[in-house]
Order: sequence, then C-alpha cells, then structure tokens
Amino acid sequence: MTGTDPSVLVVEDDDELGDLLERLLRSEGYAVQRARDGQGGLHALLTSEFDVAILDRGLPDGDGLDTLERLRRVGNRTPVLVLTAYGTVQDRVAGLDAGAEDYVVKPVEAEELLARLRALRRRHQESADLVPLGQGWLDVEGCAARRPDGTVVPLSRTERDLLAALASRPTRVFSREELRERAFADAESPGAVDTYVYYLRKKLGTAVVRTVRAVGYRAGEIE
Repeated sequence: MTGTDPSVLVVEDDDELGDLLERLLRSEGYAVQRARDGQGGLHALLTSEFDVAILDRGLPDGDGLDTLERLRRVGNRTPVLVLTAYGTVQDRVAGLDAGAEDYVVKPVEAEELLARLRALRRRHQESADLVPLGQGWLDVEGCAARRPDGTVVPLSRTERDLLAALASRPTRVFSREELRERAFADAESPGAVDTYVYYLRKKLGTAVVRTVRAVGYRAGEIE
C-alpha cells in the first residue's frame, strides 16, 4: 500500500471483529486492508508493503502461524502482531517462535491494542536501517555493507540505494526499469542499473545481486 498514512493488514475471518478493527484503525489514521484467510493474507503481504500486520490464528484455511512461518521463510520482515483467542503460555511461545513481534490474547482493550501497534512500529523503524542480505547486512543509514565476518564495506549513495531497493523485497525479481525508477531518478537509461550492479559485485562478491535472465535482478547475499 502507498500513501503517507501508516498501513496495516488485518487478517481476520470474523466479520464482526474485522469490521470493528477496521473502524478503530481508520479512526487512528491507518490505511487498512483486509484479508479473511491465511492465503489471502500471505498474498497481500508478499505483493504489497505494510507498516504492520494483525494476524488471527484460527483462520478458515488453517493456523495463522503457518502463514507467519511461510512469510518469514521468504525473508519478509513486516512486523506482525498476533491477535488470537489462543492464550496459553505454550500458545504465546509458539507465536513468538514463529516470528511474531507481539502476541495479544482476545479480548483486548482498544487503547492497549493501539499502544502495542505504536510500540511495534517504533521498534521496527529503529531496526530498519540494518537490512539482512544472506549472512551479511546492508546498513542503510551508514551507507555501508557488513560482511558475515563483520568487515564493513563503504558504499556510494547510489550503490546503497540500488541494494536497498533489491533488499526491500528479497524474493522479488525487479526489472531494470523498476530499479532505475527506485535508485536512479535522474538516469534516462536503465543501463545505469547494469553499471552499478557491476560495482556492487566488485565490492561485495558476484552473489550479491542475482541475474534472472530476460527479467531483471534480485537480491543475493554478501560474500
């Protein structure tokens, strides 16, 4: 989703609760999208960008934690708050182990839910400057890459912007034109993308950017 408002995906099959959450979140300035099962939620999270997601566990097509685990396996880092009736200690542990940033048991007061979402978004924003690339990291704020052994490799702003665009969706293949628009606002030709892919590979190893023949490029890993 795009826009200046914070965006949230609500994955909830109960229409009464889902509608209530939508009204609450919209009243707080969120742009809200809704999914009613795990497959729909996974598709939304893999094809759009959200600031946060609220995920139920008891979904028509299975446990919401299965959706969460699949999301994390492909490298998607969207912060997820699990909102569920499953409230034992074992349930909470399973949710956090599956990749949830927070686990809230129904019923919950509206003020607490909103406060937890604000805290979750703050934590995510504070950590968003370090983006994983394989066993290494892209330091967006520091304009550098960190190898798995801890070595720091300085990057130019353009190299950083190109790598950040790829790392934002690590499983997606970007066309050269898409990358030109994201990282080379002043470049008239997508040929600039090829040039900077060469620079990145020279600095960080040939695996840092993967070529998908006849399609474009995708994120790889820092060597």
